[in-house]
Amino acid sequence: MSASQLFRSILHPGCVIRSAFVVAILTGVLGALGVHAGDEKDLLAPTGSLRVGVYRGSPTSMVVDPATGQTHGLAYDLGQEFARRLNVPAKYVTFQRVADVVTAIKNNEVDFTVTNATPARAEDVSFSPHLISVELGYLVPATSPINRADELDRPGIRIGVTKGSTSERTLPAKFKNAKIVAAENVRVAIEMLNRGEIDSYATNKPTLFEMSDSMPGAHVLDGNWGLEHMAIAIPRGREQGLPFVADFVREAQANGQLKKTAQQAGLRGAVKAEP
Repeated sequence: MSASQLFRSILHPGCVIRSAFVVAILTGVLGALGVHAGDEKDLLAPTGSLRVGVYRGSPTSMVVDPATGQTHGLAYDLGQEFARRLNVPAKYVTFQRVADVVTAIKNNEVDFTVTNATPARAEDVSFSPHLISVELGYLVPATSPINRADELDRPGIRIGVTKGSTSERTLPAKFKNAKIVAAENVRVAIEMLNRGEIDSYATNKPTLFEMSDSMPGAHVLDGNWGLEHMAIAIPRGREQGLPFVADFVREAQANGQLKKTAQQAGLRGAVKAEP
């Protein structure tokens, strides 16, 4: 029975009840509704602020526009909007790489991020429905003779990946001849490409395009070797808050917030989210 139905039944002319009891009943109902309204804040931002986990160099997380100095990214901007929905401040916690962010979510040191929703990560964190999907690809420097992805699997070719990433776990099975080399983070990977220590770098295309902007002549190869399905991650044990998170995802997709955020972050290589 809804609160309004209960209210009408209590005040029905045929219902003989003391007024004090009416007040007590209504106070209890309204009090219960008030507690429920605050549940999401207590559950999803238990410290009083929303701790948003980000890492530099990827539009799916956090990037800085060199022209304006403004910071944007899916995790950065959506974290701010999600905190506003909870009526709490957003507190950004910056890490070296995405694997560190996921570990922080697992350890309840961070409350919110946006990352690739893989089955392996789902063992450590809880995911929303997919926000957006992005292509996976390869970046090569300006001096590279490689023009197609099918030219990469050759002896002597070194393909860089981010340490602890999904790419590091996935790509070794795809290559019989090329060597997979782990880089500490995106910044280090750019340095390795510039020094000729790796011949290509593999990750999602939004990150690759961002890297290419700081590497004159570097380019992202055509095609893709898969998709990453980006979703909001929260710590496990907070599953009661997932309906609120899912509503936020649907609203962001429907009202243009997600599109605006992607544009502000300069996110390229995205496709419509798969279920």
